[in-house]
Amino acid sequence: MSLDWNNPYSSSHSPVFADNIVSTSQPLATSAGLAILAAGGNAVDAAIATAICLTVVEPNNNGIGSDAFAIIWDGDRLHGLNASGRSPSGWSPSFFSQYEQMPQQGWNAVTVPGAVSAWVEMSERFGVLPFEKLFDRAIEYAAKGYQVGPKTGYYWKFAERQFKNFPDFNKTFLPHGKAPAIGTRVVLADHAQTLRKIAVSKGRAFYEGELAELMVADSTRHGGVLCMDDLANHSADWVDTISTRLGEDELHEIPPNGQGLMALIATGIANQLGLGKLSPDSAESIHFQIEATRIAYTIIERELADIASMQVKLDSLLNEAFFCQQADLIDPTQARVRQTNIGAAPDTVYLTTADKSGMMVSMIQSNFRGFGSGIVVPNTGISLQNRGSGFSLESGHPNQVGGNKRPYHTIIPGFVMSNNQPKMSFGVMGGHMQAQGHLQMMIRVAQHGQNPQTASDAPRWYLQENGTVCLEDGFATDVIESLKARGHTIIENNPEHLFGGAQLIYRLADGYCAGSDHRKEGQAAGF
Repeated sequence: MSLDWNNPYSSSHSPVFADNIVSTSQPLATSAGLAILAAGGNAVDAAIATAICLTVVEPNNNGIGSDAFAIIWDGDRLHGLNASGRSPSGWSPSFFSQYEQMPQQGWNAVTVPGAVSAWVEMSERFGVLPFEKLFDRAIEYAAKGYQVGPKTGYYWKFAERQFKNFPDFNKTFLPHGKAPAIGTRVVLADHAQTLRKIAVSKGRAFYEGELAELMVADSTRHGGVLCMDDLANHSADWVDTISTRLGEDELHEIPPNGQGLMALIATGIANQLGLGKLSPDSAESIHFQIEATRIAYTIIERELADIASMQVKLDSLLNEAFFCQQADLIDPTQARVRQTNIGAAPDTVYLTTADKSGMMVSMIQSNFRGFGSGIVVPNTGISLQNRGSGFSLESGHPNQVGGNKRPYHTIIPGFVMSNNQPKMSFGVMGGHMQAQGHLQMMIRVAQHGQNPQTASDAPRWYLQENGTVCLEDGFATDVIESLKARGHTIIENNPEHLFGGAQLIYRLADGYCAGSDHRKEGQAAGF
């Protein structure tokens, strides 16, 4: 299918064409990736440099203490990387019996941070430039300063209230008791020093050396149970992707513990519904997509966990008979509203890169809720994720909290293959919008040939856990009324943060086409 270059939606961005390309949520990070490509690095080198830079220039959505996932096309085959961390060995259901729900702040929300291990693993396996060089731009911005972008500055402001009781967080990110104003210069000297130590040691300082010791000491000081063995035993795991078809294309995701399974189930059901024959902006198409997502929500709430703890086989959820059975449950005239209770947050960074050799990278990293747990290890700039809050306290649930276990994860990189060849690397950052966004991008690009920028610009729907459907500004009035008539509870013109942020790179016969979401301060650029 050839792409449609018309854009019927309001847009401030144009598609970008180049042989080497980077698309991220932050222009300074995009420039860091491009600098690496210009220096002779490949798409993996560029992705790592971009990811490292994002921990400095977009710290509200990720940090040195983040988790990460990636899907890489090396020119011959796909590789998946799960660099999410496991829980401390000292965690158990009884340890958390003091809580009515999993904590979202403090050391008892922190699992072993995995992003640094992703940088190391990707560089060692696929990179061509020295690992240390990938840190240059991030260290420069941290040490000499950078100006805070408009979206970053807006969300940074919320930290003044959210983390007011975390003195080391305040020292690092609110040095005068306030978030930095948009356009003002920020220096993160502790970040620079820590990144230098990670670069020189190829990550060993973070998992075995000085930085690891500082993390453990701070955990112990605040009643946490993280130990040196938890960090030393961490591994980022290379995995095969899982996939399902939509028409002629295959959507690939990382296996659980990530919610890529939700995207695949919804897409597999959608494939049974003939959505390619319906306008992607029609009430009929949107209704079917929402109902497929309701089913996928319900399944992952019950089943999704660390893959070693899941009680169902993935094959039983990813086959055509199952998809057909679930599609038959959808009434084309009536919504089946159901409530789920999984929990998520829209705070993540996603990036994608591609180079002239054909290598493509889809990568995501996140601190989860805002800046994460609120924990900043003193004098290091290491802000730690709160992925532990993704566990359940429900006895017997496959995602029940325990030791040495990966929690349910929202962050998912996506990749599209067609006829055994790479077609698109993409992601839609933002909590549960990610799986829903993957479905919406697949419908628009794979089934209707919308170019990446157009697909990103199109108005989005978002299914909340309570069953309510949020609609972004831009849907036709008759579409909204038709959805209401089908029984959907609709909230119109919601804040744009609900609808995430997409970055996409599409492979063409003569190079690449990239799109970057206008809902972020990002940029796609190349040469």
